[in-house]
Amino acid sequence: MAIIHVRIDDRLVHGQVATMWTNYLGATRIMVVDNEAANSEIMKMSLKLATPTGVSLSVLPVEKAAPRILENRYEGQRVLMIIKSPMTLLKLVSLGAVLPAVNVGNLTYAEGKISVGETVAVSKAEIEAFRALHQKGVTFNMQLTPSHPAEDFIELLGDVR
Repeated sequence: MAIIHVRIDDRLVHGQVATMWTNYLGATRIMVVDNEAANSEIMKMSLKLATPTGVSLSVLPVEKAAPRILENRYEGQRVLMIIKSPMTLLKLVSLGAVLPAVNVGNLTYAEGKISVGETVAVSKAEIEAFRALHQKGVTFNMQLTPSHPAEDFIELLGDVR
């Protein structure tokens, strides 16, 4: 499978992804799956500027990403997939995409969210999406950078409601 790593990070492509994760994984392509970013020329340009030289970038709405994954369109490449929210990931999986374990990297705290870790806060809708994905067999770890230890995210989520 061309997708070597999937990360949920509401910042999409930024310093940690562009330098640490891309280098650590030897990624040759970053695939951003996000409807808002895919429909905004300004966001696409910003993401392109943040992408390291020599690494390709795809910015796709979920409805286009799923068929490309299913067609093995990126075979022979090392794809780091970045998704902004677990709800987008749930839609992608519901459209048939089968993905390796998912890294929960950053979900910014906002009023009404519950902190689960240093860099992860979840809303009720996000909790429901994570639990639905887990029921579908998706595994999650929480890891900010490659040098941080990975923790079982579902275990950390525990009984949070």
